[in-house]
Amino acid sequence: MAPAPEPALGWMNEGTELFLKALESLDDESLAARGSLPGWTGSHVVAHVAANAEALGNLVRWARTGEATPMYSSPEQRGADIEVGAQRPVAELRLWVASSAARLADSLDALTPDQWAREVLTAQGRAVPATEIPWMRSREVMVHAVDLGGAVTFADLPASFDAALLDDITAKRSAGADGPHLRLAPTDDDRSWVVTGAGDTVTVRGSLAQLTAYLSGRPATGLHADGAALPSLPRWL
Repeated sequence: MAPAPEPALGWMNEGTELFLKALESLDDESLAARGSLPGWTGSHVVAHVAANAEALGNLVRWARTGEATPMYSSPEQRGADIEVGAQRPVAELRLWVASSAARLADSLDALTPDQWAREVLTAQGRAVPATEIPWMRSREVMVHAVDLGGAVTFADLPASFDAALLDDITAKRSAGADGPHLRLAPTDDDRSWVVTGAGDTVTVRGSLAQLTAYLSGRPATGLHADGAALPSLPRWL
């Protein structure tokens, strides 16, 4: 279950600021280099985040008008948009990601209570109320701000967002049950998270930020698995 729209809107706006901060910290040459995501440069990440804002804008339009407006016409179109977008001049990419984020925020602000409650379809075909759109966007800008490899790390993300993201990923990984059985025990938080999976439970300890990085499939440091090696994880999304 997605967080309520009020905190998610806050994370979305803060995540946009963090993404733009990370982007500003990188020069054009760094963006053109291969990044931490397989097969993608920094420019691919920027193009993806910009195109995602426009795709989620389609869902906002759906919620506003009631007319079905999918995020993408097909998975192939989504991939092609990213590839073409990544070839844009870097100055144009920087403007695109900022302007598309602003347009999405403005369109969400204009929704009425009835429109917020209207169901739309995610790119994976899930029927969700429009209230889930801010959470979908906050995940993109927060996590990809780190993926850019600039001035933002998981330690810079709000702890409240980290906890919500752990809730989300734990539910998704548990539903698939195609990975190890885990208990995540933050050393700086009283909560813990259990991921349903195969085999005996492995307790993984570390900071909340680094556990979030680990469960999302990103590089993590300072983690310790009780009595075992740190388990490898399948893809999250």
